[in-house]
Amino acid sequence: MKLLLKISFIGTNYHGFQCQKSGRAVQNIMTDAAEKTFGFPCNVTGSSRTDAGVHAAGFCLTVEPKDKRENWCTVPVERVHRAFAPNLPSDIAVVGAAAVSDDFHPRYSSKGKEYVYKIYDGVTDDPFLCERTLRRRIPVTDAGLERMKRAAEHFVGRHDFASFMASGSKITDSVREVYYARVEREGDTICFTVCANGFLYNMVRIMAGTLLDVASGKLAPEDIPGIIESKNRARSGFTAPPEGLYLNRVLYEEEIEFLAK
Repeated sequence: MKLLLKISFIGTNYHGFQCQKSGRAVQNIMTDAAEKTFGFPCNVTGSSRTDAGVHAAGFCLTVEPKDKRENWCTVPVERVHRAFAPNLPSDIAVVGAAAVSDDFHPRYSSKGKEYVYKIYDGVTDDPFLCERTLRRRIPVTDAGLERMKRAAEHFVGRHDFASFMASGSKITDSVREVYYARVEREGDTICFTVCANGFLYNMVRIMAGTLLDVASGKLAPEDIPGIIESKNRARSGFTAPPEGLYLNRVLYEEEIEFLAK
């Protein structure tokens, strides 16, 4: 058995999820917390990498003992979040847990992920949103928002998204299927939500930057199909900064009930 955890974290103080030598990562924190919680070393495997400064509302990871012992989880699944809480910093939280089979992999068992990019364009600054949204000081007009909505619709479908991949990326297959993409305003925050079977490096951030270029009139919604077809990174918009990006949820073939009581 493995434990599948759903966690939320503010990525401001971390160099992404995956362990690395260059800085503090969420995986390091979760690995240490798992050992403190269960009393023995554990393997912690994530559903994806995230860039430095990127946040998550529904990141998924598995926990299992390194020595493959049986009946290792003595904590009721619905109470796992409580067992982890004293061993985690305030910017990381376990929000649910589920028992899964030994052959379950949080990344390769996934059928897709949903990301949300948040843009705050209120008239006044909001310190509570600092480093948690992209701050845009020129408000997006109603007409600009409508252009963003029309542009986002062109992302949907199976396309080669090489134009929306960071330059220098070593990925050779840049074809991805976007299930849905939408832009909505929630008060002074604009949310770009996109779900796909996979994402390229910086893909969502480049999409968000391109949509903002559409909002400002630098690009038209009708330009998007041509940008996709060109497979040319220089044709798409700027790479929006990481602080506005959230991994919102991970999709699996079967709906997983995460427990927390």
